[in-house]
Amino acid sequence: MNSNLRSLSPYESKVVLSLVEDGRRELDRAEVIAKLGVSPGSADLVIRSLRRKGWLERAGRGRYLLIPPDQGPEVIGESNILALASRLVDPYYIGYGTAAAHYGLTTQVRNVVWIATTTSGIRNRQIHDAAVRFVHLSPRKFFGFEDVPVFGYPVHMSDREKTIIDCVDRLRFAGGVSEVRQMLAIAAHRVDWQKLVGYLETIGSVSLAQRFGFLADTTEARMPDDARARLKRMLRSSSRSFLGPSEKPKNAIGYNAEWQILVHFSPKDLGGEVAMPAGRSAARSH
Repeated sequence: MNSNLRSLSPYESKVVLSLVEDGRRELDRAEVIAKLGVSPGSADLVIRSLRRKGWLERAGRGRYLLIPPDQGPEVIGESNILALASRLVDPYYIGYGTAAAHYGLTTQVRNVVWIATTTSGIRNRQIHDAAVRFVHLSPRKFFGFEDVPVFGYPVHMSDREKTIIDCVDRLRFAGGVSEVRQMLAIAAHRVDWQKLVGYLETIGSVSLAQRFGFLADTTEARMPDDARARLKRMLRSSSRSFLGPSEKPKNAIGYNAEWQILVHFSPKDLGGEVAMPAGRSAARSH
């Protein structure tokens, strides 16, 4: 760290060292002015210099994130983007396709960071080459996240179970139905199914349970029978749901009696052949 600090001016070193000594990773413009006892214009010059040298990154209006000295001032990358994006709104969690990529549920590399929040009216942002997109959630859906260390920064991210549920809930934030179906197949061997179904019960959306059940059944990874039984108990005889675009495409799968859902996707849309598990009712044209 000392060798890295040699290139810093006394004022710049004071800002960096004060954060390190306090065990902090972020500060705002007013704090720089107070720490240095200088004018706002002089503080802005110090901030700009630290940003140019790679020690600070902007994390919202007037707020800055310290790049940890033990990693060097040149550390820039996707993980740093996540840490920066996490400072843009509170409460929040990083989710959807971004969390799926973190857990290895998808191999797609995207330049979009998806952030769930209960705060409305947040503007989408751009950090370096990444677009930051905010998804407004109702309080009943805002749970199921945990702290994940990203370059030494604790970042709230949905856990595996909530990630796959969120991706089914908002397909377009995870690459579309074909990609989400592949995520389900991979996640089947990595999630706690009882925890996952418990999350669906907490959310209490019958249509989400129907969509999840149908898509899970179309993968080769079998849902455990006890978890499936709990999910089925959420349905009622009058439960009807819909999956897909409003306009019915050619070769649409149609009505699936098992999950009481009308599917406006074709097998091709889902990524190829749709094989329902043995003993389950197959999808049929409506």
